Amino acid sequence: MKTLQRNILLTLMIAILGIASVQAGDKKAPAITIAERSHSFGIIHENGGPVSYEFKFKNTGDAPLVIISANASCGCTRPSYPQAPIKPGKTGTIKVTYLPKGRPGEFNKTVKVRTNDPHHKRVNLKISGNVVPAGK
Repeated sequence: MKTLQRNILLTLMIAILGIASVQAGDKKAPAITIAERSHSFGIIHENGGPVSYEFKFKNTGDAPLVIISANASCGCTRPSYPQAPIKPGKTGTIKVTYLPKGRPGEFNKTVKVRTNDPHHKRVNLKISGNVVPAGK
């Protein structure tokens, strides 16, 4: 009799774990898809003022996407990003502005973006270019 009870209990536990794992697989999650992760400004002029590029992304998941933060590798690069959650199927942009004044020569900068996407919690965006010194 104890063996029968143990078998029934074991069968119930396996069924409960199976149901729990199926439900866990049904969890909704956001997914960030970015068309381009790098941009070259080419040649820009030091006295030409700031230059900007908008990295476009889409939430291809089935839950709201949140951009938690976007941090640049230096103070010459300024990212801005949506503060509100991006609904599934909707798009957004992360604008990255580079300030060339006082920075002649080549540059390569990175913006580290943190999201609530479980597969892409951190995404790196890169900008580059060459600043022509003022007066040349």
